[in-house]
Amino acid sequence: MSIDPTTLAAILAMAAVTYLTRIAGIFLVGRLALSGRAKAAFDAIPPAVLVSVIAPTALATGWPETLAAFAAAAVATRLPLLATMAVGVASVVLLRMLAG
Repeated sequence: MSIDPTTLAAILAMAAVTYLTRIAGIFLVGRLALSGRAKAAFDAIPPAVLVSVIAPTALATGWPETLAAFAAAAVATRLPLLATMAVGVASVVLLRMLAG
């Protein structure tokens, strides 16, 4: 097996660019002075990413998982994270048992 130098260079360049964009966020975040709508937008990024990761799985796997996701979302407004996770797991288990 031989390694094509062009392919290797492309892979290394992509790795370097990916690393630089990730590390740039750490260095630049301290220099940003956000207020108002910009701060609200930045504060909304983590929940939006979390929902974009969870929603396809919760909605595409079956009705027990979908109902459990809705139950966990409803409980998340009142309970801490560990309790929300426990309710979500228990809901999936019970609903899967009901589904057969």
